[in-house]
Parts: sequence; C-alpha cells; structure tokens
Amino acid sequence: MATSMLERFWCHFKHKTGNVIGMIHLRATPGSPKSSHTVNEIIDIACREAQIYKEAELDGVMVENMHDIPYLHTSQVGPEVTSVMSVVCREVKKIFTHGPVGVQVLAGANKEALAVAKAAGLQFIRAEGFVFSHVADEGLMNACAGDLMRYRREIDAEDIMVFTDVKKKHSAHAITADVDIVNISHAAEFFLSDGIVVTGSATGQAANVADVKAVLGGVTIPVLVGSGVTSDNYHFYRQAHALIVGSDFKFSGHWQEEIDPARVKAFMEKVKQVRHIPVESTMIM
Repeated sequence: MATSMLERFWCHFKHKTGNVIGMIHLRATPGSPKSSHTVNEIIDIACREAQIYKEAELDGVMVENMHDIPYLHTSQVGPEVTSVMSVVCREVKKIFTHGPVGVQVLAGANKEALAVAKAAGLQFIRAEGFVFSHVADEGLMNACAGDLMRYRREIDAEDIMVFTDVKKKHSAHAITADVDIVNISHAAEFFLSDGIVVTGSATGQAANVADVKAVLGGVTIPVLVGSGVTSDNYHFYRQAHALIVGSDFKFSGHWQEEIDPARVKAFMEKVKQVRHIPVESTMIM
C-alpha cells in the first residue's frame, strides 16, 4: 500500500521530490466578518492567481478560505462556504490544467473539503486534526480519520488524496507532548493518510528541517512541507515530495497581500536552477 501511495502521488505530480504547490487564498466568503466581494469577484481574483501560477509553471495549486477569519470550528462551517468554494475551485481547475488542484476548508472542515473536491473534480485535500487531538485557535480539535475516510468511501471519492497535518501550526500540542512527530506520522500513515504535512509554528514560519528529515525517514508515504518555504530556503526542503508556498509569493512576503508575479517567477527560476542538483547535496544534514 505504501508504494502505491507514492505511485499515486507521482501520477499527479511530475517530479519525484520538490514539487511546488501555490496557495490561492480566497477573499472572504459571504457571511464572514471580512466579506467585501461578490461571488463573481472572488472567482475572478482566484482565476487570475491560478493564471499567474500556470504561467510560472508551478506543479500544483491549492485553494483555501484563508480570509474567513475568525475561522469556524469544523462542522460549524456553513453551506455558503462550501458552495462558494466549490464553484471557485471548479473555475480554477479549468485554468490550472497541467497539474493537480487541491483544497483546504478552514478550520478543520475536512469532510466539507472532500465534498468540494468531489464536486469540482480536484485531486487532493489538506486535512487538519486527522489523528490525535490538539488545541487550535478555534478550540479543541479531535481526530477525524475514521469518520473522514469512511465519508470518502461513501461519496465515491477515493481518487482524492488526503494530505494530513501533524503537530499542526497555530496550535498547542501539550496534550500530545509525549508523542513525537514521527510517531504521530506513523499513526496518520496507519490510518490511511495519503501524505504527511509538516509545518512551522505559524503561517509563514519555516518548518524545522530536522522534523522534515525525521518524518521522511519514518514513513513510506509522501511528505509535504506546509509553511515557511521561500526562494532562499527551498533547497533545504526539496527532499520532501512537495512544498506548499503561500506567503513568499505575496508582496512583502505576507499572506494577506496580493500575489506578486515577479516573486513567483523568481522563486520558480531558483527552483529550476537546483532541480538538476542531487537532492542529498542540498539538504541540511
């Protein structure tokens, strides 16, 4: 099964390691406190960003309702969010055709993300709170793997990969302090995760390179880096199977800003420069 998960990953991502996934942070959806755009405007902005990523030849993109702050807790996320995200993702998929498209629905709305992915024809979701529990900004997040993977089977969505955060950012992990990141990753793999996401402590904060290496050596499914990747540190993480990049593509390097096409282009130019170099020579040991 482990080998098949890597093969499945490589069916969608063209590089064995170091694939770059660009974030599309949707403008606030209807009903959220910061909402100020119509649905058509949200779609248009997301599609413009998808076009930027397409022209820069990124390997994949992921859509997220990042501006819906403060985030709702899991099942409190309403149909207005999933419906808007479904139509946006469908339009993004029409533009970004040369690589996989994924989605994350905040906060912890993993079943909703699967429903969006199913409706929009996406290839993956990012799920938080998959195994073990943690305390997030939104409150206590409990493990959802059993329910989520049965739901995936129920809606005939087993072709959609589920990438799962471990020791997730913006969270307190005191209740699992006696379980290290490798053991949590083992549990996620055992519970049928399609890939492990390792992050720093917050959005834009770099993941601990030692943690990434430990997880890479501890599981036999894809490993992704989920925060803090920049054009300056990409080469430290390129042994991971994919790198999710958001903040570094924005003006001033902050996630709330607009995407800067020049930063995206410069990032991908650096990526292309090091892709021919053996992975082992660029990874911090």
